[in-house]
Amino acid sequence: MSSADHGRTASPDETGPGMEVVHQLRAVTVELDLLAADFAHRNGLHPTDLRALIQLLDAARSGTPLTPGRLGARLGLNSAGTTSLVDRLERLGHVRRTRDPHDGRRVLLEVDERATALGWSFFGPLIGHVAGEVEGMTAAELEAVRRFLSRVRSGIKQHRDRS
Repeated sequence: MSSADHGRTASPDETGPGMEVVHQLRAVTVELDLLAADFAHRNGLHPTDLRALIQLLDAARSGTPLTPGRLGARLGLNSAGTTSLVDRLERLGHVRRTRDPHDGRRVLLEVDERATALGWSFFGPLIGHVAGEVEGMTAAELEAVRRFLSRVRSGIKQHRDRS
């Protein structure tokens, strides 16, 4: 084994279609990360702030109430880090704490409409572009993309859980 191969596990054909897709996914990830960093910088946010807002928007879209503790767990933050994050987002007017209507002891987090509007003003054109690309796909193509992305996300989660 050469020193270059040390610690490297067997990999698929480096020139095959699977690796081409891996490289495309990596390139998309880098571009999205750069775009998110630009948005965060322009709006005085830390990248974790942006990830928190995305988590909160996803929770709202699915109808899942999100507490500070759950948000922290999703972001891999401890209690003190989560409190600082929520305090910062609240000061900026992006998030508000509300009491759970079913359990007054529990605090829920909500994204302010202004934060949502700010996000749409920046990311809306990209979202529109992606949605437009999907419009031109057949039902079978769209199902293949959904299945593929779901499997990739599952694989990423499994890898993260093992790390």
